[in-house]
Amino acid sequence: MKSDVEISQAARMEPIVKIADKLGINEDQIEQYGHYKAKINFKPTDQGKDGKLILVTSINPTAAGEGKTTVTIGLGDAFTELGKKVALALREPSLGPVMGMKGGATGGGYAQVIPMDDINLHFTGDFDALTEAHNTLAALIDNHIQHGNQLNIDPRQITWKRVLDVNDRELRQVVIGLGGRTSGVPRQDGFDITVASELMAILCLSTSLSDLKERIGKMLIGYTYDRQPVLVSNLKVQGALTLLLKDAIKPNLVQTIEHTPAFIHGGPFANIAHGCNSILATKAALHFGDYAITEAGFGSDLGAEKFMDIVSPRLKKTPDCVVVVATVRALKLNGGADKKHLNEENLDALKRGIVNLKRHVEGMQQYGKPVVVAINKFVSDSDNEIKYLADYVANNLEVPGEVITSWADGGKGAVNLAKQVITACDKPAQFQELFAPDAPLTDKMQAIVSKIYGGNDIELSRKAQNALKRIEKMGYDKLPICMAKTQYSFTDDAKSLGAPENFSIHVSDLQLKLGAGFIVALTGKILTMPGLPSHPAALDMDIDENGRITGLF
Repeated sequence: MKSDVEISQAARMEPIVKIADKLGINEDQIEQYGHYKAKINFKPTDQGKDGKLILVTSINPTAAGEGKTTVTIGLGDAFTELGKKVALALREPSLGPVMGMKGGATGGGYAQVIPMDDINLHFTGDFDALTEAHNTLAALIDNHIQHGNQLNIDPRQITWKRVLDVNDRELRQVVIGLGGRTSGVPRQDGFDITVASELMAILCLSTSLSDLKERIGKMLIGYTYDRQPVLVSNLKVQGALTLLLKDAIKPNLVQTIEHTPAFIHGGPFANIAHGCNSILATKAALHFGDYAITEAGFGSDLGAEKFMDIVSPRLKKTPDCVVVVATVRALKLNGGADKKHLNEENLDALKRGIVNLKRHVEGMQQYGKPVVVAINKFVSDSDNEIKYLADYVANNLEVPGEVITSWADGGKGAVNLAKQVITACDKPAQFQELFAPDAPLTDKMQAIVSKIYGGNDIELSRKAQNALKRIEKMGYDKLPICMAKTQYSFTDDAKSLGAPENFSIHVSDLQLKLGAGFIVALTGKILTMPGLPSHPAALDMDIDENGRITGLF
């Protein structure tokens, strides 16, 4: 059986200008990066009538794999198979997980975006540019303090860390400025992974270069000795940082194995930030396609909720249909099955774990838009298990559901799902807000916990309570809330699988992200700089003298 990278390398790619032509993208809007990748000069003011928007999400991710991106790409290829003008809008992979354990973000099998090796390894340099811009700001902050500190910045209250797009636990906590007066002011600092940078969130929420610069100027970098906020605009460097991102803000265009156009741009983590690709990429897909298919990070409790409550108001468009991806394997794991025996039929575990899917579907139905379930079939799934899951969706959830086999069959394996989605998109449906935009922060968090997670309450630590008071005093308490929570559970305990009940979400801190325009609520134990596993994926990767890559999934 061929690996994903072998399938990708064997695929015949069409010149990217031909892919652009399928969507009616003008030649003067294309900046080619070789033959098969391009940046697109697209301005939302160019928009005419928008296409239909399809949001793909899933149950809680597990070690068993859900294949959400594979389903998204397969669904796009199925639309192409049906003769529809469609465009995908996906996130870029972070190098940290690629070299670590999560893997890439280009799909799998015969439902992939290509060239997958380029996309997973630096791509067009967007993440490198973000890393440089972020760390340039960090250097400018410390340089300001070194040369007189006119803004009276308290080094102990600097909130702007440094970043690196590598999983490096050794850098979570560091001491900088050692070496005497010429080496700066000694202080405690730390590194986050690049995708946790507020600049990443800003890039993905900006609608233009001027909007990007304005948002960068609003970023909070720390406080003065008398506890007054210090913004990037106070340093007067928003212009310099923006010019470092002048190319990174442009959406990237590639193709699937079946030559469906795909915009791949940005990738904030969904358990730290809002977890969706850029608004510009989604707007481009909506503008150039009759159907735009996008996905949100992790499960519906994280990425999809944030798409609805944070992204959609900026996008000025809500999904016409939501697809929830589920697998027999993942549901069995949620039902207590042993990870080592997931290839064996286990209806009892499936029956216990299927409540996880039920809660995700019900959570998405809160928004009033049609929901369709995609059952991503693995070769190890038994006929009895697939039948039980399909019957449960039809009889208990009362939403359309289809089995999808795109990993093995490409677009043909998702044609029936595509037909269900097209029908759902044509149904009249009124979007329902989860909470009022100007509701108190605690009410917003409570609504998410009760309506999406299925929990009872929120509990704020003393630190979070003090942060809330500061936020209210500063007048930022009406901003959207971005819940930072484990992706593995509806609760803040990663080991609590299935659909737990009677639980509270523990908020440890509230962080202002003024450039992104939301407040992050940290819950449980959230790491903004992951570590590598005992056997990193990097150990299996290699390249020969001809440049042929092996071991990349």
